[in-house]
Amino acid sequence: METAGLMAIGAGIAVLSGFGGGIGMGITGAKAIEAIARQPEVGGDARTLMFITFAFIETLTIYGLLIAFMLMGKMG
Repeated sequence: METAGLMAIGAGIAVLSGFGGGIGMGITGAKAIEAIARQPEVGGDARTLMFITFAFIETLTIYGLLIAFMLMGKMG
């Protein structure tokens, strides 16, 4: 198989990190809302931790997109 084909497959796999990030954010958001519904007095802490977790998940997703762009740039 040629190198460009392997790079395209690698870029496609790197972009799939977006699906994992979306699933992770959905689960995190659902659990945070559930925690706030069960104990409203910890709502501020749960919300803060949820947004910090969202930032980490989004960072990993952006890294996957960056790797895909780098691989596609090497193809041309």
